[in-house]
Amino acid sequence: MLDDRPYMRSPSYGSQRSATVNLIIVTVACFVVQNIVEYYSSFNVAHYFGLSVDTLAKGWIWQLITFQFLHANVMAGGFLHIFFNCLGIYFFGRVIEDALGKAGFLKLYFASGIVGGIFHVIGSKLLPSHFGGMFGGVHIPVLGASAGVFGLIAANAALFPDRPMTVFIYVIPVTMTARFMLIFSAVLAIFFIVVPAGNVAHGAHLGGLIAGLLYVRWVVHSEWMWSAWRRFRPAPEPPRELVKTASSARSLWQRSKTAAPEDLPPAEFISREVDPILDKISAHGIQSLTDRERKILESARAKMAKR
Repeated sequence: MLDDRPYMRSPSYGSQRSATVNLIIVTVACFVVQNIVEYYSSFNVAHYFGLSVDTLAKGWIWQLITFQFLHANVMAGGFLHIFFNCLGIYFFGRVIEDALGKAGFLKLYFASGIVGGIFHVIGSKLLPSHFGGMFGGVHIPVLGASAGVFGLIAANAALFPDRPMTVFIYVIPVTMTARFMLIFSAVLAIFFIVVPAGNVAHGAHLGGLIAGLLYVRWVVHSEWMWSAWRRFRPAPEPPRELVKTASSARSLWQRSKTAAPEDLPPAEFISREVDPILDKISAHGIQSLTDRERKILESARAKMAKR
């Protein structure tokens, strides 16, 4: 059905709370619990639920998910850490959720976080001085949602490259296209990997960007497009028996009427009107559709809903 397509879904906002808001709530709740546990006990939350090459080598694969819900504690500037990450989830998450749906948004977010985390821990093993380094002979664990956020930034640029975005660099508002924001983020991540500064996991940022781009390229523009289309395409109609009928006379100056797209049989409507639009989406992305083409897809969904 056309409802399987990300660009044909109804907006995910309304009476139901969006997955973006739910993700922010869960992330903040984990931050609160993390700080309470660390303040009132000696339990090392970062060791068991952060991500590092040492613990991952032990088989602690749950850390690929849990590290995305942890942040620096309040004594180490954790409020700013989680604030900017949640701000990124909110602004970019709403756009991606509206385009891909709740499930698509969450898959992209966590896949970017996992790939970003793996990218960073591999780098910390090969080049510890450029990827977070070590402390006391132990690799410093990666904490934070930034890899997933950078995946959202990359997906936003891949889906809507020319959409203007306003970001704050320190306190100065700067407007740029989504494509330029992606390039700027990648250059910044690469620069601080080559020239390390602070304890920011720039390797996770770069890995998240790569994962977001690959997700849109391989999943949104490929798998969803053609697998959903195969499910949507109706079975070919059986050949009809020809019946001879008397033709009515037609004036020489009378022009034949061309059937409106909405009045065509489903199979002809799909081949004539919908197929070229799908080819355009595959070549240029969802954002390239005109208002008329979007209306045609809406008509296609309405036709199939009546079947």
